[in-house]
Amino acid sequence: MGLNDPQWGKRGNGGPPDLDELWRRFNQKLSGMLGRQGPGGPGGPEEPGLRQFGGSAGLLIGLLALVWVASGFYIVDASQRGIVLRFGKHAETTQPGPRWHLPYPVETVEIVNVSQVRTVEVGYRNNVKSKVLKEALMLTDDENIIDIQFAVQYILKSPEDFLFNNRSPDDAVLQVAETAIREIVGKSKMDFVLYEGREQVAAAASKLMQEILDRYQTGIQISKVTMQNAQPPEQVQAAFDDAVKAGQDRERHKNEGQAYANDVIPKARGNAARLLQEAEGYKQRVIANADGEASRFRQVLSEYNKAPAVTRDRLYIDMMQQVLASTSKVLVDVKGGNNLLYLPLDKLIQMSGPGGPASASETAQAARPSTPSEPAAESTARSREAFRSRDRESRQ
Repeated sequence: MGLNDPQWGKRGNGGPPDLDELWRRFNQKLSGMLGRQGPGGPGGPEEPGLRQFGGSAGLLIGLLALVWVASGFYIVDASQRGIVLRFGKHAETTQPGPRWHLPYPVETVEIVNVSQVRTVEVGYRNNVKSKVLKEALMLTDDENIIDIQFAVQYILKSPEDFLFNNRSPDDAVLQVAETAIREIVGKSKMDFVLYEGREQVAAAASKLMQEILDRYQTGIQISKVTMQNAQPPEQVQAAFDDAVKAGQDRERHKNEGQAYANDVIPKARGNAARLLQEAEGYKQRVIANADGEASRFRQVLSEYNKAPAVTRDRLYIDMMQQVLASTSKVLVDVKGGNNLLYLPLDKLIQMSGPGGPASASETAQAARPSTPSEPAAESTARSREAFRSRDRESRQ
């Protein structure tokens, strides 16, 4: 059944009560409370009695008082705090939960969200492309102009200070953020702000902003400073890109040179250390050999003092053995004569080799000095005769 149905609201068949009838009964009761005769009554309206009028007024005042008292109930969420004002002055701060205060106009309540993250944009609005140049352009320490956009996020740490010490909190945070970032950028180089020092700049700006806000007792806690964009102005962007490329080439060449130095210097130091070690080893070897020779000489000297002749002959024999160990010539001393027998064993070995007598004779002729043949033959005969006489003497 629709609401426009004329039969809706009338009692019948277990339906809802008739609203017209209920309204009529309510009017009759209200008229009775005010001492008025109902419509159509005999004798017309009657004068209200004092007692009936007083009872009706008291009931009405009681209802109004109940409504006034009930208006003092309120609920504070977990992320909120309730600031109770008594005649405009701060009375108390209520925690989350159902609360009650003296109704208006005695006390009022301001509900403040302390966990909401509020954001203030500096240098742009809603989009990085929507720049605000009077906020974004800043001067660095090396007298360069850069374009910076960043966002500041903050929460409330003191709702009382936030309400009573701030006329416009967002504007206060905006001005403090711009002041802090201009101070940090003004003390930094352009390359530091644009590249390697962006995180340091944001951290330093956050710290400085918090100090200023605490000094003003704003009740605001800076949670994060985010650098959205940092670049040189558009008018000098091309020249700046060329300068950046040149700086990158410089760093690349510097790194290549450093890599070459790191490769060459350790090798040179290793070679120097090796030479030093070899020199030290040679020094120790020479010293050890000299000590050994000196010790051997002292031992030979003591033996020489005991038997000079034997030691002298032994030294001579050892020296001759050492000198003639690598030669193929043999010299035979003839006893009792002044002649020295020479045996050319190297020539004899060559003659007995695979070359045959012809080659041996040719070699002997090539090695023979250019002297007359007769004296050479006489000297050979003389040597043979001396060798035979020495042999006969040894037999006797």
